[in-house]
Formats: sequence, C-alpha cells, structure tokens
Amino acid sequence: MLVQGERSVDALAAATELSIANASQHLHVLAGARLVESRREAQRVLYRLADPSVEALWQTLRLTAEQRLAELDAVAREYLVHRDELEPIDRIELTKRMRAGSVTLIDVRPVEEFAQGHLPGAISVPLDELRTWAKRAPKRKQVVAYCRGPYCVWALEAVEILADQGIHAARLEEGVGEWRTAGLPIETERSAS
Repeated sequence: MLVQGERSVDALAAATELSIANASQHLHVLAGARLVESRREAQRVLYRLADPSVEALWQTLRLTAEQRLAELDAVAREYLVHRDELEPIDRIELTKRMRAGSVTLIDVRPVEEFAQGHLPGAISVPLDELRTWAKRAPKRKQVVAYCRGPYCVWALEAVEILADQGIHAARLEEGVGEWRTAGLPIETERSAS
C-alpha cells in the first residue's frame, strides 16, 4: 500500500482490513528496520517508504517469490480468475501507443493514490466511476486500464466493464511501483498541472 503513496495508520488499516493497532504494530516494525519514515500533519502521522531502494526491495522480493514458489502462480491464477483471457499490454507497447495517440490510459485506483503518483498521460477514473465515464469515453481509441500492479484486480474489472459497454480495452499488468522501479517518469497532481 505504501508503494502507492503516503498514508495514515487509519487509512492503511482500512485498506488492508487490519485493526488500527495491528497496522500500527506493522508500521512500528517497518520503521525500526528503517524501511518506512513518518511525518506529522496536525494530529495525524503519515507513513511513506523510506526511499526508492525500499520499493526496489519490494519488487525484487515479489519477483523472487514468483520465481521460487510454484504455488504462488496457482494461487494468483485462482485469485485473478480471468487474467489470461483479458488482453494485457506491456510498458513498451503502451509507450508506443501513447506516443501514437492511439490509446487512452486510465488509472482506476482511488483519487488519493492517483494524486500522489500516476503514469504520464493517465487520467483518473476510479473503478466506482467507470460506468459513468464509459458513456463519454473515446470510442475510436483503445482504453488501457491500470491499477496497483500485477496482483490488483481493479484493472481486470475495468476491462470487463468497458468491454460490456462496447469499448475496446486492455490492461497494463504493471502499476506505478513497477513503472517507477524501471526508472520511468511518474507524474503527480503538482507536476501534471
């Protein structure tokens, strides 16, 4: 969750379905290991990853688990039921299509996550607003949806919703974290305006 951006303990607890006390304990351990840092904003304490190397560590750990644990693939396939049926697009192809102007890139994560960092040229269309957005979506361009990364189901759901609306859609398996770790630029609301 912290790869997506800075969060308070209560926001992390809600997003991960942990108690505030449990989330706080996890953050305390991560802070003790110097993997996260915090800052105070009025009465709230906001946590973030300590630096880009922590994000790279997370990506490496996930990749190692994917390569070494055969059961992880089986669990992921069961969890992400139709993953292979929905057209995926990789970052190289997305970049080509973005330069050509042949796709509309949508970020289906919550608005707060989009504001903290998103792929260049993306527009924020949280999943709960997608059906309304689809009514005015460009019909002649393919829509590419992305969310939090390869294990996030929101991009899959977005592609299914868009397909039901007659819109040609694909999903980007990567999220902001993978994009940033690859050394590619990320925009924030400040940098985009």
